Amino acid sequence: MIFGMLTVALTYFLERKPMIVRTRLFILVVPMLLSSLTASNSLAQSTRQSGRSDLGMISTAHPLATEVGVRILEMGGNAADAAVATGFAITIVEPTMNSIGGRNQILIRTPDGEFYGIDGTTQAPSGYDPETAPQASYGYDVIGIPGVPAGLLRLHDDFGSLPLETLMQPAIRYAEEGFRVLPGDATRQANSRDQLLEFPGSSRAYLKSDGSSYSPGDLLVQRDYGKTLRIIAAGGRDAFYDGPLSEIMVADLEAHGSSIDLEALANYKAEEGKIVRGEYRGYELIGIDIPSAGAMTIHALQIMEHFDPHSMTEAEWFGVIGQALGYALDELGNLGSDSASTRVTSRDLATSRAELISTPVQNLDPDITNFSGRQIDGIPINHTTHFSVSDVDGMFVSLTQTLGPIMGSKVVTPGLGFLYASTLGGYLRDCCYPGERARSNISPFMVLKDGEVILVLGAAGGARIPPAVVNTISRVIDFDMELPQALLEPRVAPDRAGAERRYSPRFLSAETSPDIGWTFHELSQMRDLGLNISEISRSGSFGRIHGIQYDPDTGTFIGAADPDWEGSARGPTSLGPPNH
Repeated sequence: MIFGMLTVALTYFLERKPMIVRTRLFILVVPMLLSSLTASNSLAQSTRQSGRSDLGMISTAHPLATEVGVRILEMGGNAADAAVATGFAITIVEPTMNSIGGRNQILIRTPDGEFYGIDGTTQAPSGYDPETAPQASYGYDVIGIPGVPAGLLRLHDDFGSLPLETLMQPAIRYAEEGFRVLPGDATRQANSRDQLLEFPGSSRAYLKSDGSSYSPGDLLVQRDYGKTLRIIAAGGRDAFYDGPLSEIMVADLEAHGSSIDLEALANYKAEEGKIVRGEYRGYELIGIDIPSAGAMTIHALQIMEHFDPHSMTEAEWFGVIGQALGYALDELGNLGSDSASTRVTSRDLATSRAELISTPVQNLDPDITNFSGRQIDGIPINHTTHFSVSDVDGMFVSLTQTLGPIMGSKVVTPGLGFLYASTLGGYLRDCCYPGERARSNISPFMVLKDGEVILVLGAAGGARIPPAVVNTISRVIDFDMELPQALLEPRVAPDRAGAERRYSPRFLSAETSPDIGWTFHELSQMRDLGLNISEISRSGSFGRIHGIQYDPDTGTFIGAADPDWEGSARGPTSLGPPNH
């Protein structure tokens, strides 16, 4: 086995102009081989964080998952095939961020220009009582009905072209033969060690025999997970929700007080996600409605459209972005019906909200004016994984998948190998009444110009997901940056403030990590505008974008993985015969 070290060289150049323009010129990440899986396994880890191709593109949070998607495209599969294979594979190689026991939201654009959503969100069973349920941050009490298998299998059934067993084989191989743990995931696993030790199935799956955590470069083998995936590959949806796996899950869950029974699992379906639309400076915006946060993302952008960034300083413009996001994120609790989403995505509401935004800020709320900015250090906001996929025929997939916080509930049913997500019992605010699906800040997203997709993106990072998407879209559209460059720019996000801890448009967090962050001078300019700025220097705290930019004129796909993470982006070098 060869385990190489990643070498990254970034050169920054700052050019000041009245309207913004911070241009960071950088040297592309040097691709290197981190490891091979086994002597018989040709899939290998690489570290290229941007790429170009005219044959399609894959961008994910883990190099091994990227390689899976690329291989499927090279076999002649379409974007849906590649997304299904990638979705199962990344549950294995990035286990702290997602699992088949978690939830997903999937946005699809077909080659004929139609958009579809798939809702694979975790759900409260019909027997769940939020009034009497224990309040917990992890353990059996937070487990809801898993949605990831149903979501990925519906994507395959509705849009795929290759056999399911073919698409799941890479994930099965990673599970049964092992893969080398990346430094970031090793750290996250170690941070969860004490909680994993509380559950025998979790200890067996994610700790060594002596109870220690896996270190960077260690080979992590997950044979139980591999057996579970083999059963799904052979039996499809019913094998998980209404067959041998469901019986094992329910026996374990019910023994520990869960209200998830066989009927609840059998009745779970991946539902159609409602598409929401908006506009920004002549570009069309496409997202998914609740339980996804597409409407909030659109609302922020439509507020921003009332301002001209080229007549502002950079501090002023990103002050506008932060305020717009504050109003938008505060809408999450108000969404719950078609009429509510229609209101949030309306231009009239955006216009009225824009009238409340000013730089310098005026009329601060009296209960928050005494706030002073602070610098925060600590653990990154480690929630979720996102990946984007495109093929040469014009199909695009934006897919976000999550366990909630690091390693979700921390529970693995003995013998099954996978973690369950955190959903119930106090983890998610106001969740859930019986049968409800957990709403979140997940926001798979696409941007179109003249009917052509030009951006496919989404993010990981909890409440920082919509801010990451909005910051990035502004960098690309407003300042004509290519996506890899846009991801190197610092971001802002709204903070909660006041007794009710609501998002306040006057309270912002600003990214100040060593490699990617605002300068002291820029932070001072923001504060001079009357904004309360918290400096957050830890990495991974402002969302991790994994996206694709497409140029319809040249047919070029540009993939970019967030430099704040360990992912990669790559397109195929050749294509096999199509499987249509």
